[in-house]
Amino acid sequence: MGLSLSHEVLSLELRDPFRIARSEHAEGTRVTTVIVELRHPDYPDVVGVGEGYPDRFYGETPETMAAVFPLLLADVDHIALAIDLGAAEAARQHLARLGATWADRIRGNGAAKCAIDIALHDLAGKVLGVPVHAMLGLPAVAPPTDFTIGIDEPSVVAERARRAADFPALKIKCGGPADLATLRAVREVFTGPIRVDANTGWSRTDAEALLPELVELGVELIEQPFPARAYRDLAWLQERSTLPIVADESCVALEDLDALVGVVAGVNVKLAKCGGIAPAHAMLMEASRRGFRTFVGCMEETSVGIAASAVVASLAEWVDLDGNLLLADDPFDGLELGPDKRWRLADRPGLGLSRRSA
Repeated sequence: MGLSLSHEVLSLELRDPFRIARSEHAEGTRVTTVIVELRHPDYPDVVGVGEGYPDRFYGETPETMAAVFPLLLADVDHIALAIDLGAAEAARQHLARLGATWADRIRGNGAAKCAIDIALHDLAGKVLGVPVHAMLGLPAVAPPTDFTIGIDEPSVVAERARRAADFPALKIKCGGPADLATLRAVREVFTGPIRVDANTGWSRTDAEALLPELVELGVELIEQPFPARAYRDLAWLQERSTLPIVADESCVALEDLDALVGVVAGVNVKLAKCGGIAPAHAMLMEASRRGFRTFVGCMEETSVGIAASAVVASLAEWVDLDGNLLLADDPFDGLELGPDKRWRLADRPGLGLSRRSA
């Protein structure tokens, strides 16, 4: 096929410090993400743009992504993606098959896969003249996004919650000694649902002490309280909790659903973990089939990653797509957040985004 790829590593400043229980990116003040561009020789004026967020927790860096890109592109040539057939259904089937091929051939490396997968979807949509969501047969409307606030002093978190009080729900990062004080401070300024995300930072003792307090505070769900493979601990807590326990770090790819059946109530699907739009689509469908409640989440990505995630967000019950809102300066235009906090998917071909001029 002769697809050519270029990539750029971006270091982006955050609007506010953003720390989680396992923070590492410049102590929560900057993040690193990778933007790729794909070109097809038959369409020299069309560029497919994608993004992958390398997280060391999953063993990825910009360097590992660059090393894996040629292997992934070789499979694209092998699959012979038929974006030139002029049929959205043909493109969708080829992209889905490509995601399955990558899952079989190359373990992990979700961010590298995600970057190329998104760029291929964007490229195909532009060549076909249709938005990506329409190419996949998905609606443009999805549940509203929440807004996430990182770990900080309780008073600081409460002030940020007050500023974000027009969002329908807030996700509060936990996993430290001030968790209860923080959540109480947030509840004083915010009346809507609170979603708690401990990012593997709790022990059973922590969870047992906090659970009745979380119920009293009207918390909606608890995300990843324990380490990724602590299935017995997760099941132990879900048995005792009236709140749904949602797996995030425990649920990276489609294959992880097997171990979570009967363990947790919900799963958080992220494109940068599972490998892009096509794998996320398949994972959300399978998770729903197995009876999981579903969450579409994100990393601290630009509008490229968020727009791609919004494509499949209609398949989820909960949406946490605010990564670009956490950035001091998003380098892309074209994705709009409505007053109801729902992402408005563009009716332009592909993802409908453009790079801001320097």
